[in-house]
Amino acid sequence: MTLGRGRYCREMAAPPSPSPSPVQRRIAEELAEAGVELQGSDAWRSLLLGEIDAALRPQLHERRVFSLGSIIDPTTDEATWEPGTELVMRRGPLEALPVPDARRFADGMSSWLLRRADGPQEWVVFDRPAGSERDLVVVAEVLGATVVQRHPTGVVRVVGAFGVVRGDGLRWHREPPISSWLDAVVSSVRGDPEVIELLLEFAVHDLGARGIGAILVHRTDDERSGPNVEARLPRPPPLRVRRAADLAPLRHALGQVDGAAVLDADGVLRQIGVRLVPSPDAEASVDGLRGMRHTAGRRYSFDDPTATVIVVSEDGPVTVLRGGELVATSPSAGDGERTFV
Repeated sequence: MTLGRGRYCREMAAPPSPSPSPVQRRIAEELAEAGVELQGSDAWRSLLLGEIDAALRPQLHERRVFSLGSIIDPTTDEATWEPGTELVMRRGPLEALPVPDARRFADGMSSWLLRRADGPQEWVVFDRPAGSERDLVVVAEVLGATVVQRHPTGVVRVVGAFGVVRGDGLRWHREPPISSWLDAVVSSVRGDPEVIELLLEFAVHDLGARGIGAILVHRTDDERSGPNVEARLPRPPPLRVRRAADLAPLRHALGQVDGAAVLDADGVLRQIGVRLVPSPDAEASVDGLRGMRHTAGRRYSFDDPTATVIVVSEDGPVTVLRGGELVATSPSAGDGERTFV
């Protein structure tokens, strides 16, 4: 849907009004129904709701709808932005360019608008595309900002301290922050908490958000041979979950293979496409869980009790298993949502 002339002129003439429009008030109500209360000044709320409105009702050109992205009110030390995100950022002022025109250059992948309720408006251009859900979570956390993106697939995401909210124009779905359930995981499992957190973020925001089902096996006993498995693919490159640039090829590969990915104590990929073969004891002692993928992961965790097994359903929810027992499930489990972004 194209923007109306009246809206265009209002944005060009003045900064956002503290009074949201009826459409923006409806957006705020829908977000509240999804569990997100927008806490901030009236100017910040108006700015954020305006960007969400633009993402939900983008301009149409020659029957094509384009992506866009904005970063709202960063609060952290600018010196921490590049090392924290592992992105090189080129920045510059918008100067006199009206916001609706500036949005044409912000694809929400490599190029972004940086908007402040009280301060200069800027361009930000990254040295690589950073438009995956996990990328947005990292950017929002490191910059202490709220991120609004319309992905090329049409999904709108709002990311901040409240977690991730995804919208398709009909309803919103909230994915709470990993931190809201991380303690229940790290207190029950063995391994480096940082690696486990990175694996959970990857499982939720890279795999689950794209409908990619997978089993991630994090082994802490690397010296031990481990339970019986069937390695059906060649040894993969040693991709690291600690390195942001390695996650895209790992996600791409997992979307094309069945079986489990095995990572060592430091979060380095060692095997992929592995068939988990349960022991007779596991088959006799461990009941099935949901489908074949969860059952295989649960029985493997029984045979390898020091490992953390993370199972990602194709419809999004993430389950953590250890010692044949369910440790935690992502808070969004049971929503039945399937989102491809």
